[in-house]
Amino acid sequence: MTCQDLQHLTGKGVRIAVLDSGIDTTHPALQGLRLTDDVSFERDGPFLKAVETTGDVIGHGTAIAWIIRSLAPEAEIGSFRVLDGDLRGRTTIIWEAARLAVQRDYHILNCSFGSPGEARFVMPYKEWTDEAYLRRAHIVAACSNENSNQREWPGWFPTVLTVNLADMPADTWNHRPGSMVEFLAHGFNVRVPWQGGWKVVTGSSFAAPRVTAWLARLLQAHPGITIETAKQMMREMAAR
Repeated sequence: MTCQDLQHLTGKGVRIAVLDSGIDTTHPALQGLRLTDDVSFERDGPFLKAVETTGDVIGHGTAIAWIIRSLAPEAEIGSFRVLDGDLRGRTTIIWEAARLAVQRDYHILNCSFGSPGEARFVMPYKEWTDEAYLRRAHIVAACSNENSNQREWPGWFPTVLTVNLADMPADTWNHRPGSMVEFLAHGFNVRVPWQGGWKVVTGSSFAAPRVTAWLARLLQAHPGITIETAKQMMREMAAR
């Protein structure tokens, strides 16, 4: 199978959880988008609970959803707000959101963020990435914009498709063997919808959803494939 074999696909039937800052479905760029979930998380005593919410606290998640939709227009998208207006997130909230997305049968979790590689972060991230692996929920993550060799979670787990930005065509992706950050996609000077209008952005955050969208096309063609198989096929179909 080649990338060309996916060109006619739209992601139909594939459910994508966007773990981010929320999604503003009132933005004109997302006209017609109906989210399958739109939740944030708040304290309920010693626990966290999911609550219905709307909107985007900064614009980042709206940009991610728009990129996914531009390449996989028929994929279903759910919003799980885990980042604040400074694009910071708490490990416990990310953990709860990811577990909920997996339990609600999302096929792909798009994580356009990374937590630094201190040892104390490893196990909380490993718990939900392992649960996703066992449930065949695919994870796509961004890496550090400063140094892709810097350990970040969930990106440095081998079951995750981790993406760095590159200056390349917007309608394909590359594979970089010998790295935990294996995939490359367009992420330079991307014009995206943002809070209050549009913005030109650069970062691996905006490369990851491109790989997410192509993965959605692949899962449309091959429903239920394993994490390992999907990752290998994405390697083989990457531009050379």
